[in-house]
Amino acid sequence: MAEFVKVGVLSSLPDPGRVTVEIGDRVVVLFRVGGDLHCLDDVCTHDGGPLGDGPLDGHQIVCPRHGARFDIRTGKALTMPATEDTATHEVHVDGDDIYVRLRD
Repeated sequence: MAEFVKVGVLSSLPDPGRVTVEIGDRVVVLFRVGGDLHCLDDVCTHDGGPLGDGPLDGHQIVCPRHGARFDIRTGKALTMPATEDTATHEVHVDGDDIYVRLRD
């Protein structure tokens, strides 16, 4: 299993807010909503477009290309045209440091 990688600091991430980060060759989006942190692949499973640029609606990210919605807590595809979930990743906070461990 992958190791945790530092991706940012809590004090620089507003609530609600998000930041797109690269971990190795993977691009993920880290969200902070209601004090909770969530991380998922920056990929709409409908057409491979970026999710991080879309509007955040509560715990849902809306794909800016075709409007598919994903739950940022689970990666679950909630609306068409997406039918497959996007990957989520483990988040850990140590003091002010935010760490992410990628899941395969």
